[in-house]
Amino acid sequence: MATVTELLKDPALVGVWTLDADRSTIRFNNRTMWGAMKVNGAFTDFSGDGQITDTGTLSGRVDIKAASLNTKLSKRDEDLRSPTFLDVEKYPDISVVVTGAEPGSGETLELRADLTVKGATAPMPMRAKVTVHDDGAVRVTARTTVNRKKWGVTGNMLGMVGDKTTLSTELVFRRAGG
Repeated sequence: MATVTELLKDPALVGVWTLDADRSTIRFNNRTMWGAMKVNGAFTDFSGDGQITDTGTLSGRVDIKAASLNTKLSKRDEDLRSPTFLDVEKYPDISVVVTGAEPGSGETLELRADLTVKGATAPMPMRAKVTVHDDGAVRVTARTTVNRKKWGVTGNMLGMVGDKTTLSTELVFRRAGG
């Protein structure tokens, strides 16, 4: 496996890359019940793309339909979609915009990204692992923990919902047109 630095300098990788949603996942979890349990969920409707320039810079965007969240418990999903939490009627989209990246060690990238939830945008730096598949697709795996209140997601249901949410992604990108 080449290092990320070598990959970003490869002229064959320059261009637009499209997110393959069928091979990708966007998950979240949050501690509840005063930290005794975790609520796990996923977003099922999302799209995105990225670009590598001939100078080796990287940018991209992932758009998530907030209403597509699924924790496998319909009443909880309704609560999370409500104005108390994500307010999906007023703010139907969540977005992550990557504005740059620095190669880390080996297969990692240090991403500079902004997360927008409920109309509030704030930096969300994260480390990502990059893997090139035999079919030419590139998998970007990242995990970060955020304080949900920074984005106005303040619902708490009797003090049972923790402030920290962990976001985990496995995103597969394919060359546009390929």
